[in-house]
Amino acid sequence: MKIKQQSKVAFESKNKTTQVKEDVIKYMLIAASTISVLTTFGILFSILFEAIEFFKLKSFIYFLTGTEWSPGVENSKFGAVPIFAGTFIITIIAMFVALPIGIFSAVYMSEYASSSVRSKVKPLLEILAGIPTVVYGFFAAITVAPLIVKVCEFIGLEASFNSALASGIVMGIMIIPVISSLSDDVISSVPDSLRKGSLALGLTMAETIKSVVLPAASPGIIAACLLGVSKALGETMIVVMAAGLRPNLTFNILEDMTTVTVRIVDALVGDQAFNSPATLSAFALGLALFVVTLILNIISVYFIRKFKEKYKVNSL
Repeated sequence: MKIKQQSKVAFESKNKTTQVKEDVIKYMLIAASTISVLTTFGILFSILFEAIEFFKLKSFIYFLTGTEWSPGVENSKFGAVPIFAGTFIITIIAMFVALPIGIFSAVYMSEYASSSVRSKVKPLLEILAGIPTVVYGFFAAITVAPLIVKVCEFIGLEASFNSALASGIVMGIMIIPVISSLSDDVISSVPDSLRKGSLALGLTMAETIKSVVLPAASPGIIAACLLGVSKALGETMIVVMAAGLRPNLTFNILEDMTTVTVRIVDALVGDQAFNSPATLSAFALGLALFVVTLILNIISVYFIRKFKEKYKVNSL
C-alpha cells in the first residue's frame, strides 16, 4: 500500500513537472508571436506617422493621381503615378519570365523527375535564391542590358542601356526559386488518389497534370506567384543598376524607369532636411508599398487556406 502511494506521488510530481515545462514552452511561443506582431505594427506606425506629416505638406490626391515627380525643384511635385507605373511594369516583365519557368520546373520535379534527379536539381535551382541581389544587378547591367541594346539595334529599334526590360528579365530569374520551390511543394501535396483515378480513366500523364493536378494545386500555385510578386515589388538593387533612377511615365519597356523602393532609397540618402517634403515622401511611398504588399499577402494566405481546406493538407 505504501509503495502504491509513493508511486502515485511520484506520478503526480512528474505530471506537474511536465505541465510546468509545457506551460513555459507555451508562454515562450506566445511571447515570440507577440513580438512578431508588435514588430509589424511598430514598422507600420513608424511609417504612418511620418507619412501623415508628408501629407500635411503635400496633397494626398495629387500623390495618388499626379503624373510628375520632381522633388528637387522649387515648385516640387510629388505625383507617384510614374513611380508606381514603373514598379508594376517591371514586376509584370519579371513575372512573365518567372511564372512559366518556375511552374514548369515545379511540374517536372514533382511529376516526372526521379528521386535522384530531384535531389540534385532542386538544390541547384534554389541556389539562385542565395545569390545577392547586387550580383543580379551586375549581371543585368553588364550582360543583359548590352545584349538587349544589340538585339534592338539589329531589328531596328532604339533601346537604352538602362531599361525596364533588362531589369525585369533579371528580376524574373531571381524570383524563379520562390515560385518553383513553393509550387513544387504544393503539387507534390496533391493526393495521389487523384492521379491514379485519372490514369485509370484512360488519361495520359500530361492530360492528368493539365486537367487534374494543376487545377487541384492552383490555389497554392497562385499563392506562390503572389509571393513572387511581393518579392519583385520590394526589389531595389537590380532596378538601380539596370533600370535607372528617373521617374518616367511610359509604356516603352526599352526606356529607363524607376520603382518605389529606388525612390525611397534616393529620398533618404539625399542632403535634404529630414522634415522636408523630399525626405518625407519616402515614408509616403513606403506606406503605399506596405499596403500593396499587405493586400497581396492577404490574398496569398486566402488561397493557401483554401487549398488546405479542400484537400486537407496539413502543410505545404
